[in-house]
Amino acid sequence: MASSGAGGEPSRSAIVADTASGHHLLTIQGYSCTKDLPTGEKISSRPFTVGGHRWRIDYYPNGVSSSANSCISLSLVLDEKVAADVKAKYSFCLAGEVEEKQAARLASATVSTFPSKSCSVLNWYSTFIKREDLQSSKNLKNDSFTVRCDIVVVHRYLVEDAPPGFVSVPPPCDLRRDLAKLLETEKGADVVFEVGGETLAAHRCVLAARSSVFAAELFGPIKEGNAAAAGSLVVPVEDMEAEVFKALLRYAYTGSLPQIRKEDEDATCQHLLTVADRYGMERLKLICEEKLCKYINVGTAVTILVLAEQHHCEGLKKACFKFLATPANLKAVVATDALQQLSTSCPSLMVELMAMSLAHS
Repeated sequence: MASSGAGGEPSRSAIVADTASGHHLLTIQGYSCTKDLPTGEKISSRPFTVGGHRWRIDYYPNGVSSSANSCISLSLVLDEKVAADVKAKYSFCLAGEVEEKQAARLASATVSTFPSKSCSVLNWYSTFIKREDLQSSKNLKNDSFTVRCDIVVVHRYLVEDAPPGFVSVPPPCDLRRDLAKLLETEKGADVVFEVGGETLAAHRCVLAARSSVFAAELFGPIKEGNAAAAGSLVVPVEDMEAEVFKALLRYAYTGSLPQIRKEDEDATCQHLLTVADRYGMERLKLICEEKLCKYINVGTAVTILVLAEQHHCEGLKKACFKFLATPANLKAVVATDALQQLSTSCPSLMVELMAMSLAHS
């Protein structure tokens, strides 16, 4: 057993939790149809695995009991037989909430025990959210919302020697913040883009690391010579708005998009999807696809469908066809001139749409 002398540094040890964590996203599509279930009745998710154990989520659209019948209830279920108790902490939130809030909520959660019994054991969020609050929130879109469940499974507790506290290491650096500051200050910028009547400075090495298209455009032999002669490479960008290119740069540096006004998100994501495809930034393209799926309606379905076809967005294309497969939606779209424009601009899509319509008739 270690000891310290008079005035010396004390010995140290640490108790460390050996954990495994993960999360599951459960989307409730057609929320209004689930409200007919009586209080106490549930719909279960498919099983999923976190921390080496199989779980499921039970969804009670009218609460688990009469005391919670104005709320949506959720429960986490250990969906397997286990030889020993399973200890875990967990937290539910709406997927649209800020990740930092969910992390804080999970950190403060207590560790629950799922006993080793032959039947599944329920852990309740009996008043997860009031139905009226959900229905008035932005998290309910197109009669759909998504719940995120974070789980931390505690496997065991370890006792280790702890190093003496001579050096205090700060938290990991925030690379995203630092790169965003680099873009904003333009320090060391070596390329200037002329776009939409504005000049935007950036760093060739950052853009080349994020996009093979940028790498080819900014580091070709001719570009290298021009940059060396002029000190900073000037690149004109045609057929693009400055705000869209700014959003592209922001994503290239930070992996996230700037705040977009709700009323502008539909149009901005359409423009960004086109630009992401142009510069080979696949993740940004998928982010735009996912967002645009929420904006498919009678007025936009055909426009978004054509966009999806032009830029090889299979998921977005399927979402459009799913919307148009509903007879009422298709009838409403037919009443506009959108299908006439589709038959002229993209006849192959018109053929697919007609085939789908016949298959569902």
